[in-house]
Amino acid sequence: MINLKNLNILVTGATGVIGNSILDNLTLAGSKILATGTNEDKLKIIKEKYKDIETLKFNISDHKNIDEFVENCSSIFSNKIDVLINNAGITQDNLSIRMKEDEWKKVIDINLTSTFLISKHVIKKMLKVKKGKVINITSVVGHTGNIGQANYAASKAGIIAMSKSLALEYGKKNITVNCVSPGFIKSDMTDKISEDHTELLKSRISLNKFGNPEDVANTIAFLSSNLSDYITGETIHVNGGMYFS
Repeated sequence: MINLKNLNILVTGATGVIGNSILDNLTLAGSKILATGTNEDKLKIIKEKYKDIETLKFNISDHKNIDEFVENCSSIFSNKIDVLINNAGITQDNLSIRMKEDEWKKVIDINLTSTFLISKHVIKKMLKVKKGKVINITSVVGHTGNIGQANYAASKAGIIAMSKSLALEYGKKNITVNCVSPGFIKSDMTDKISEDHTELLKSRISLNKFGNPEDVANTIAFLSSNLSDYITGETIHVNGGMYFS
């Protein structure tokens, strides 16, 4: 089993299906976790389920207060954040010619700009101890594109390029930056897809099935551990062979 004992791990977007699975894995591996999100009811459920996990409500679109947010997280962790997992993000789909500027900006601002700002402020903390790991959750559509998701695909592709730049800037300080890129993962969203369309999507996947949230969480646990110490600037694809880089 991967050992994350005594590591302080900050997880944004912790209230979704993948977020919950990340919490399951990291808890089993022994880490100390601070779970953040915008849904207060779901954060309460997390707190009830995992007695040792700390929770903090914060909207990452509130850019002017991200510095304060990271300071609060750092204080909860006694001023040491070992791993940052940027899992928060949104979609606002529309065909490009119909996409309003607000739909474009909102997705870019939350998915890309917020991820950059949180990473920036957490890395400042990591530099003080000359060690840390940043793990950014992207998407297969950041590599392939997708109809109706020009904004989302652009934001995820931006995270990939940004992560490579951060990896180059801070590798000498023993800070690694990597991405995990999920494909189609079982969730409430995929459950709503019609049977015919589900079969069509599966036919485009080498393993002919959707992934489980645990598949993503397992990869994140690996990247959080010392087993990944010599990996940085990389994107690990968790898509069952839907896309090969």
